[in-house]
Amino acid sequence: MVKNPCATKYTSAARQRSTMRCYTVLGKSYSPTYVEVGQKMHGISSWYGPNFHGKYTSNGEIYNMYARTAAHKTWPMDTMVKVKNLQNGKSTIVRINDRGPFVKGRIIDCSYMAGKELGLDRMGIAKVSIEVVGFAGKVQSAAAIARNKRLHTQARIRLSNFGVQVGAFRRYEGAKIYKRKYTGVFGRYKPVIKRFSDVDGAPLYRVWLMGFASEQEARDFKDSHDLAGAFIVRN
Repeated sequence: MVKNPCATKYTSAARQRSTMRCYTVLGKSYSPTYVEVGQKMHGISSWYGPNFHGKYTSNGEIYNMYARTAAHKTWPMDTMVKVKNLQNGKSTIVRINDRGPFVKGRIIDCSYMAGKELGLDRMGIAKVSIEVVGFAGKVQSAAAIARNKRLHTQARIRLSNFGVQVGAFRRYEGAKIYKRKYTGVFGRYKPVIKRFSDVDGAPLYRVWLMGFASEQEARDFKDSHDLAGAFIVRN
């Protein structure tokens, strides 16, 4: 039995570059993006097993359903990710070695082994949080993760141009209510109020969630959250 299934094989430099290229599946384009330790997402996790066992993954490995690996649409190959099942509290660490899941609302597809540790083999799917904890088979310490969060959070928010609009109001008071509603709900993604003028010159107050590293990160967030009428904006 392999002692550390997460670290059995790594993507070559050339193949790593190729897996960071934009790609299209089922008519939808995806743009892989670099991530930082401490970066998180929330959404739905599923698992895949026997039907894919022994077949090639997106980075050229042979899929082993008994290894702790997973598929993600945009995070780099060999990213180490902590997956926590928010419905039962179970967690495990996986290595990204495949692309997917290409189902709306799902953010990660775990191997059979990882899914079993999370309780997904019985549940099928579950709400999860996923967090980057390292790269190339190496998991960073809790102190290093906390330090990385402090160093990068403000810079990421300051440099980002992309956001998700979650509401628009004629009255400023309505926008303030929505801003309060989303304050502190999505971690580093912060609600802000933007004032625009409508076609008739009347003020229009839009509530945007900001703090995304890229357009793709904003799209992943929107696709994995049930926010009625939400769409991508650029500051």
